[in-house]
Amino acid sequence: VQLVESGGGSVQAGGSLRLSCAYSGFMFADYAIGWFRQSPGNPREGVSAISASEGHTYYSDSVKGRFTISRDSAKNTVYLQMQSLKPEDTARYYCAAQETLSTITAVNLDGSEWRYDYWGQGTQVTVSS
Repeated sequence: VQLVESGGGSVQAGGSLRLSCAYSGFMFADYAIGWFRQSPGNPREGVSAISASEGHTYYSDSVKGRFTISRDSAKNTVYLQMQSLKPEDTARYYCAAQETLSTITAVNLDGSEWRYDYWGQGTQVTVSS
């Protein structure tokens, strides 16, 4: 599985950015793409995820209502639309993937790092006040 993120950058508070994660190489019955972020001195946080088979989505409380995850299966790309950005959203954002033999349900789609086996290199998002 390969993951390549793009779309990071610098923006002022209140602005928007869209991150992209191009993926390839899945072989199992179902898979999910998640977005994580990490800023210096802080643990990695799972902010959003989407499953392929049934389209379940997950958002952390910190981004719910501001971020939207979506998937374009024709382009093998997952997007994270980020709006109303805050300085505390500043972090390096990583795309991650899990694949499973069974269908991923809403219950087991979350931001837990241990579920994800593949990681991209990350893209920096900086929000200035």
